[in-house]
Amino acid sequence: MIYREVARKLRILHCVEIPRSGGGSHRKWLNPVTNQSTVIPDHGGRDLKQGTLRAVIRQLGLEWSDFENA
Repeated sequence: MIYREVARKLRILHCVEIPRSGGGSHRKWLNPVTNQSTVIPDHGGRDLKQGTLRAVIRQLGLEWSDFENA
């Protein structure tokens, strides 16, 4: 799954991207419900690894099944 698809699903689950001031290929996300945040790599059209994606979901305090169904 590419970053754009992940971002769309996270927005559906009420997570927000924190604006960044500099460059780089990683973006910070916050789950305001749990007040947990994490960093997600944005490598354009390349897929995120499954383990990375699962770790991101866990770090945001979300359930994998909720993410899959979003």
